Amino acid sequence: MSSFRERFHDYMAERRRRRARLVTKDGRCNIEYGNIHYTRHFAFLADFWTTFVEIRWRFVLFLFIASFTLSWFIFGLLWYWIARSNGDLAWQNPSPDHSPCVSNVVGLATAFLYSLETQTTIGYGGRAITPVCPGAIALIIIQSLIGAVINCFLCGVILAKISLPKKRAKTITFSEMAVICPRNDSLCLSIRVANLRKTLMIGSQIYGKLLRTTTTPDGETIIMDQVSIDFMMDAGNDNPFFVCPLTLYHIIDKSSPFFEMAVDNIHNQDFELVVFLDGTAESTSSSCQVRTSYIPHEFMWGYNFMPIISRSKEGKYRVDFSNFAKVVPVATAHCSYCYHNIKGHHHHSTLGCENQGFEVIEIDDPPNVTKM
Repeated sequence: MSSFRERFHDYMAERRRRRARLVTKDGRCNIEYGNIHYTRHFAFLADFWTTFVEIRWRFVLFLFIASFTLSWFIFGLLWYWIARSNGDLAWQNPSPDHSPCVSNVVGLATAFLYSLETQTTIGYGGRAITPVCPGAIALIIIQSLIGAVINCFLCGVILAKISLPKKRAKTITFSEMAVICPRNDSLCLSIRVANLRKTLMIGSQIYGKLLRTTTTPDGETIIMDQVSIDFMMDAGNDNPFFVCPLTLYHIIDKSSPFFEMAVDNIHNQDFELVVFLDGTAESTSSSCQVRTSYIPHEFMWGYNFMPIISRSKEGKYRVDFSNFAKVVPVATAHCSYCYHNIKGHHHHSTLGCENQGFEVIEIDDPPNVTKM
């Protein structure tokens, strides 16, 4: 029972952390709009193309089936009305020399079949229009045009949904955890990002926003106050060569909002770090944005990512994604103030957070990091 209570407590804590996020790990915005005036909903109808592209697939498939079926049935009723007006139906007992508007349309079922065959351009040869009724000629022109419009619109919606840039964003992945450790003679917050496809992301830009609740000197509480977080890369910040996983790092200095945090209080803070990656897919030339977020429980103080890039004896570069989420403990100061002001005070605290959800390997010697 005690283990069950612990698992239930961990489950509820994880649910609370998920609800507290503004941006989920897969990039969806967890926000709810309320008290929108009903007349504002007409704006979504005015921008109907974006509305159709953004709705869920289940609704797109329902609209696809319903629009065709409904149009076939409505025009089937019109063909039935034309046949009835001309006396073509079987219950009207037409004379043997009677000239029908549409041959072999003698009831509602045959009128529906003729409507379907007309709009789908299927001709079975059993039913055909005759030049007797001008109204029937006008109706077949109208149905053909409306059927072409429905075909073009729905096929365009499906093609647009399939080729949405956010589908390309699914192949860009961030590390589940962020680490804090020394890097290049500075205390840095590091995040790892990888492109799972060999096609490049052109013109990539990576930046972050720190979301927190602050209180102004006037006593005003600002919810979701945004602070810009600059990330750097060893490969350069301008148009990085995103062909292999990159490690992003933010220098924690006196100008950083993380400067006042320490290993023993970072998990008690109330903030969310949202990381953005903007770029253009090389294969489709479509712009996309990848988002993820980190809350205080996803920061690991005193750990660093394991090397992921190596070179084989044949001279080929190899990316080992099994090490993408693995970290190792490193000597790190207890706080940013200690790192910058107390020389030699760079030891890993025993109060540091555990490696949640990742595999930590024990290494006797420092790993050989391959730098490109």
